[in-house]
Amino acid sequence: DVQLQASGGGLVQPGGSLRLSCVASGLTFGDSTIGWFRQAPGKEREGVSCISGGDGTTYYADSVKGRFTVSRDNTENTVYLQMDSLKPEDTAVYYCASARWRGARLKWDEYESWGLGTQVTVSS
Repeated sequence: DVQLQASGGGLVQPGGSLRLSCVASGLTFGDSTIGWFRQAPGKEREGVSCISGGDGTTYYADSVKGRFTVSRDNTENTVYLQMDSLKPEDTAVYYCASARWRGARLKWDEYESWGLGTQVTVSS
């Protein structure tokens, strides 16, 4: 079975940074697209960023472009989401997910497997 574990969330002040990690097992990691999604209370799940299997092309939602950076370490089966210049509106539970399809992007229904989320709270 595919397992994904997100970690690294916490409480940070506006303008601060956090780095989330997603460790995956049970899949051909290097060939899989890994996506980051978030969901705030009362809001729909939102695609934040993803990194493609194979060539590692990255994609970002407009709301985080220029502030978030996604990367992967295929030797550690881990994807990272570096979040800088955090804003209160970034507050949400963040989830990582995996897709066998390299063409998966930021739509949640393109992903087959999901991990438990990690809470990110941006507040002064």
